[in-house]
Amino acid sequence: MKKYVCKVCGYVYNPEKGDPDSGIRPGTPFEELPDDWKCPVCGAGKEEFEEVS
Repeated sequence: MKKYVCKVCGYVYNPEKGDPDSGIRPGTPFEELPDDWKCPVCGAGKEEFEEVS
């Protein structure tokens, strides 16, 4: 699964870990995150993330 990095603060969303503090279970691909999901560090929206190559 692909990782995504927040262009604002550098947080990396790792789908293998999910975002348990926001109710996102491990194994959840970035594409399946709710549209209103925010970066847990800085609060940026999904549109501020880009795929890590």
